[in-house]
Amino acid sequence: MNILYVALKYDYGKKERGFSFEHNNFYDALSRMDGHQLSYFAFDEVMQEVGRDEMNKRLIETIKKTRPDFTFFCIFTDEIDAATLLEIKHSEATVMFNWFTDDHWRFDNFGKYYCWNFDYIGTTDSQAPAKYDAIGYKHVIKTQWACNHRMYKPTGIDASIIGKRVTKDFKYDVTFVGQPHGDRKQVVANMQAAGLNVQCWGGGWPNGRISQEGMLEVFSNSKVNLNLTKSSDMLSAKALGKVLFYRRNDQSYRAHHPKMWVANLKSLLNKKREQIKGRNFEVPGTGGFILTGDADNLSDYYIDGKEIAIFRTPELIEKSRYYSQHDGEREKIAKAGYDRTLREHTYEKRFNHIFKAVGLAK
Repeated sequence: MNILYVALKYDYGKKERGFSFEHNNFYDALSRMDGHQLSYFAFDEVMQEVGRDEMNKRLIETIKKTRPDFTFFCIFTDEIDAATLLEIKHSEATVMFNWFTDDHWRFDNFGKYYCWNFDYIGTTDSQAPAKYDAIGYKHVIKTQWACNHRMYKPTGIDASIIGKRVTKDFKYDVTFVGQPHGDRKQVVANMQAAGLNVQCWGGGWPNGRISQEGMLEVFSNSKVNLNLTKSSDMLSAKALGKVLFYRRNDQSYRAHHPKMWVANLKSLLNKKREQIKGRNFEVPGTGGFILTGDADNLSDYYIDGKEIAIFRTPELIEKSRYYSQHDGEREKIAKAGYDRTLREHTYEKRFNHIFKAVGLAK
């Protein structure tokens, strides 16, 4: 299959931050799949070189030149004009698909407006298919984050020892990799005050940012990998400001049209719904044990207490201590999570499901 991939190459479009999540997961996984010819249109890189308007023109030119059977988009703002997308949709013989990343909270002010620009869309939100159906959009594929098992794999250990390790085999007790949003600093401080040896990486933590390879080494070599799902202060002044204003590509601010205020507020309030993230699959894929907050339909992918461990807020300290001290039980769960991830939750499997759903594979 001839595939054109259209997404950010760098994290938030900033080269100094390294490759984006999309590049390390979607693009890297697609590039390793057999039987496909893959072209890359990194709209952030092109836009920085020639500007937004010219980038849109070059996208159309690229599709005319490469003539893809399938165009995979991952856009989450208006980086690409709706007019550009509709021109492609109505004039070019390519199946246009967009992976919507945050339908749990962005359906009302983004998804339900932008879906019409694509032949098919993917969503990770269990409630979104019914919402799209209610507005008359029928081509929704329920998919989910996964593990790029070619990159997110056991690091610093031999895969054969997963499930058999004891305390002396680990470099770290309890770890967290991610931003210190919301109450995360206080949560970690409470755990440390309770005597747990918790180490954190990411911008805003004392350890600072960590490389991709370093992150995988932490996942593989921690007794307990935390996944703190509550990521932001929902009613902060900054969050409320985004209900009324938006930032343009030139970094200036403009007021949203009044018709968007209610939609933006609904989206803000829907942030309280915890959603599955890539971390839920990436940690088990490295052979690591994950202790995670619960999230929308997480139980459809892993069994709590058998393949992963789920905590509710009052249980976090107790479960972190328990699993850091009980090697046998923790390792049995880590091995089962690792096996299920490779069996069912890789991006190759997600993409093959999408190709079948759009009629491009059997």
